[in-house]
Amino acid sequence: MATAMEGAAHHLIFSSPEESVCAVLKISPLIVIIGLLLLAEIRRTRGSSSITFGPPAYPFIGCLVSFYRNRRRLLDWYTEMLSDSPTGTIVVDRMGARRTVVTTNPDNVEYILKTHFGNFPKGKPFTDILGDFLGRGIFNADGHLWRAQRKLACHQFSVRSLRNYTAGTLRDGVQAKLIPILERLADEGCVVDLQELLRRFAFSMICKFSLGVDHGSLDPALPESPITRAFDTSSMICALRGAAPLPLIWKARRWARTGSEKILSDSVGKVHGYVNSIIDERAETMRKMDYEGSTSDHEMDRLDLLSRMLLDGHEKEEIRDMVISFVMAGRDTTSAAVTWLLWAVSQAPEEVEAELVAEITGTFEETGMNYDSIKEMRFLEACLLEAMRLYPPVIWDSKHPLADDVLPDGTPVRSGDRVTYFPYGMGRMEALWGKDRLEFKPDRWFVEPTPEGGGRRGALKKVSPYKYPVFQAGPRDCIGKDMAFVQMKYVVASILRRFEIRSVHRGTPVFVPLLTAHMGGGFPVRLRKRQS
Repeated sequence: MATAMEGAAHHLIFSSPEESVCAVLKISPLIVIIGLLLLAEIRRTRGSSSITFGPPAYPFIGCLVSFYRNRRRLLDWYTEMLSDSPTGTIVVDRMGARRTVVTTNPDNVEYILKTHFGNFPKGKPFTDILGDFLGRGIFNADGHLWRAQRKLACHQFSVRSLRNYTAGTLRDGVQAKLIPILERLADEGCVVDLQELLRRFAFSMICKFSLGVDHGSLDPALPESPITRAFDTSSMICALRGAAPLPLIWKARRWARTGSEKILSDSVGKVHGYVNSIIDERAETMRKMDYEGSTSDHEMDRLDLLSRMLLDGHEKEEIRDMVISFVMAGRDTTSAAVTWLLWAVSQAPEEVEAELVAEITGTFEETGMNYDSIKEMRFLEACLLEAMRLYPPVIWDSKHPLADDVLPDGTPVRSGDRVTYFPYGMGRMEALWGKDRLEFKPDRWFVEPTPEGGGRRGALKKVSPYKYPVFQAGPRDCIGKDMAFVQMKYVVASILRRFEIRSVHRGTPVFVPLLTAHMGGGFPVRLRKRQS
């Protein structure tokens, strides 16, 4: 017995893992099982021994214990681990799944999103999660399909198109729909969930922009529309798929059409049916009008995304997936950013709101609200940038490398790993933003004033998108960024010019991360009309 154990020890020390296990197999049936499991664990983690930063991981269960202990504070837990890591990168070993590499290192982010862009697509694990809902739309596509859709979408965001959008759809929506409701609520003196109202408004605007349809009333006294609930449900359950400890769980439920997966299937069916009906109706209308033969370049700039894709001859399923992707992105991201900005301003020192209102009022009195004057509101833009630094609408984004690689900080990644950059954590890194990183300080976005400038504010800083990847960066950066800023600035300026907003939240609201983040429990406020 002693000889056998010594031989086994010799193999464990001097031989390969495979030979070690073979030696142990001679000892007992119990060790046979342990040996096989150990071999699987060695093979799974081989090549990652140089990485020591991340939650404690154990054979077979990975970091499940740590996840359970921190399940109610995952974002802050990740942020703390990344702050403690000298490289700004951690490795997470998940039970029954490939490793996840999470980084807040700007050099790594640039490597992933630009330098080695071709090796870091979204990947099948990601596209599977959203595939039932977004299909092969631009935000869930890779390779040639993504490039073709991006080229098409770029036409929709030309400067001329954005000028038309600002002067038409956006202006009419704010003046005819949003402001009258806010004025009534201010007169009544009641508490209103401003987040919900802004989400309804953003949904209405993006439906007009993408589908060419006006989606109902914003009145909070009316119930949420069934199609909006279907969008919400689909988004939420897809997010839960991504958070599942084992993908096999939701895939089994989908196969059996039970539980949340049945609800998702029903909700997606409603969304697809709604969009398909609009596509069919628009195609018939355009056919009767012989639209193709009478469309000038100027008219093309005024077309919604759906009509443009129909004119270009795209297939119905491709059009459906594309417009659903735009509706999801355009609705939740802008409304979330505006909600957190208005909350942050309501909590900031009075001089922040005073300067913001002064800039808005001065711009309105001098030039009115148009595309050019909106882009010149620098302090408002700084406030938005600061709000999204602390409360990014999309808190993380994952890629899946095609081939083994090494990140600039020395972290090895293997084909099929999940590689995630983490904008929420990046906005809270002392190394990136200083000791006051947790404070809402719009001034950090300005170049220091100079004596030649009379002590007035300098220009806005040009911050690397790899340090501030709220709109992604590189070839896959957000093509709707300019439109998002125009809409957010127009809405915030229109509201703050007319109303004082006082939050009735007690303490800091809960930041809830799903596909896009939102404020838990809504944003209840009281509105009061400003004195002229």
